[in-house]
Amino acid sequence: MPDLTVIHATPRFVVIDKPAWLLSVPGIGPDKQDCVASRVRAMFPASRGPLIAHRLDMETSGLLVLGLDEDAQRNLSAQFENRAVAKRYVALLEGTPDAAEGTIELPLRLDVDNRPYQIVDFEQGRTSLTRFRVLASEPGRTRVEFEPLTGRTHQLRVHAAFSGDAFWPAREGKPPARSMAQPPPAPRVGLGRPIIGDVLYGRVRAERLMLHASELDFNDPGTGARVRLESGAPF
Repeated sequence: MPDLTVIHATPRFVVIDKPAWLLSVPGIGPDKQDCVASRVRAMFPASRGPLIAHRLDMETSGLLVLGLDEDAQRNLSAQFENRAVAKRYVALLEGTPDAAEGTIELPLRLDVDNRPYQIVDFEQGRTSLTRFRVLASEPGRTRVEFEPLTGRTHQLRVHAAFSGDAFWPAREGKPPARSMAQPPPAPRVGLGRPIIGDVLYGRVRAERLMLHASELDFNDPGTGARVRLESGAPF
């Protein structure tokens, strides 16, 4: 597993570039203790508190900001909760979306019978909102930028994959995740183009999920000054 790259550090917080396949926080079991939080604590032994203010899926790479003291962590967590943080991601999609830019709005919830899938449910789902724009296209794949305006689990992966009826089954013995209940009269769909390497919602296998958190824009928890940081996608 590659080492963490520190993008920006102050006495109050640090921003790192997480590699794909590294957990943000510890999981259950001794084999799941290596994570961003434990590595940052080892790198900054004077740090205290929970550190983590937000998470990335294990398969996703990119920028994570962590508070190095309890007050900084609470401040950063509140910024994410209050949608005061601007985030952008770069992804490679299977095929080409119909639109070059736009906004996706879908209600999501956990599929309790098929964890960890998220499901589109127009009756009980929680609102999720993402802006997107195409950056470049080539045969069989498209590079897009996502700007999530909410922070639901697997939001970008579902918004990329959902086509209005069902996701493609990704694993043997697992049914495809489906939408529940009838959509409103004006159809709300995703791009219908899963992220390459998405073993839950996609079809095209790859060495990793082609999703990278490329930009963070937030307030310094100590000074209040706006901080904007970028990381190039490694694919």
